[in-house]
Amino acid sequence: MKHHVGEHKAKKGLIRIEFDERDGRVEHVRITGDFFMHPEEAVHELEQKLEGHGIDELESLMDEFFAMRMDIEMPYVNIEDFKIALKNALKE
Repeated sequence: MKHHVGEHKAKKGLIRIEFDERDGRVEHVRITGDFFMHPEEAVHELEQKLEGHGIDELESLMDEFFAMRMDIEMPYVNIEDFKIALKNALKE
């Protein structure tokens, strides 16, 4: 098992993505930081969406999640910020 951690300093807040990789699939996804997302449970829902999927699917799953959830508000933070944090986690 490999542990991945990636961070990105967005315009207004730090985004940190952390997960374990086992056999090319992600486990124990955690998204934390000092950004604001409303509704708050959306962060947990995004973690759940990524859980159990292949490493190569994560970016498109993020795109799909935010495209479906038009009710999410993230002042000064956008989907690209999350994707940069993900890419930084995969650089290790």
